[in-house]
Amino acid sequence: MTAPTAPSIDRYLGTNVHLLPQTDQLRALHTVVRDRNARREDFVFCSGRIIRLLIEASLNLLPFQPHDVRTPVGSTYEGLRLSAKVCGVPVVRAGESMESELRAVCPGIPIGKILIQRDTTTKLPELYYIKLPDDIADHHVLLLDPMLATGGTALAAIEVLLERGVPEQNIVFVNFITVPEGITAVCERYPGVRIVTSSIEQRLNENAYMVPGIGDFGDRYFGTDAQRHEPPTTPATAPAGRR
Repeated sequence: MTAPTAPSIDRYLGTNVHLLPQTDQLRALHTVVRDRNARREDFVFCSGRIIRLLIEASLNLLPFQPHDVRTPVGSTYEGLRLSAKVCGVPVVRAGESMESELRAVCPGIPIGKILIQRDTTTKLPELYYIKLPDDIADHHVLLLDPMLATGGTALAAIEVLLERGVPEQNIVFVNFITVPEGITAVCERYPGVRIVTSSIEQRLNENAYMVPGIGDFGDRYFGTDAQRHEPPTTPATAPAGRR
């Protein structure tokens, strides 16, 4: 069977989509987390380091204002400080893997939760649970979900935020790994949303798994991975979810 062709995303890079610099260090961290035989503690440690980079890069997209301070030597430093209220919203469960790094970078940040699961019959995303700050419309939102494949879950989560009054341009989707298909789905529907990611995979295969992939991020992070091996129908690919 001929593999599907991934759409071009060149027009989105640098505007809608912000890819972490592909340094040797980042690739070394990805090598650990992509290894199907990686120990859970190594997966958690290395993915946490990448998530911290993603959080910092995402905060850089938010508005800042001038803020001068006096240094210990009596001089003035012409600095900046964040000028917007920020809220984190992980998509349960996998998105909660990114929450601890966000809290470490932004102590006291308000956190919401969105639970979206795929219906086993229709295969469509269904909203199961929402808990968001009452004033979330006044915040810039960091939407946390490590995987963006087909885009169904991301689109549903973004729709929830829009319905609660969050402006599209105030949403930053913080993502660990994605593919052109997912990027296209989000950017075409919501061009004001910005995506920050550490890796853009080659494509989705015929079973909607990312290639080369990372496996089920939530299962591997939280230690509930019952099957490390790839699906028998795709022996060269680790399942990365169909979010």
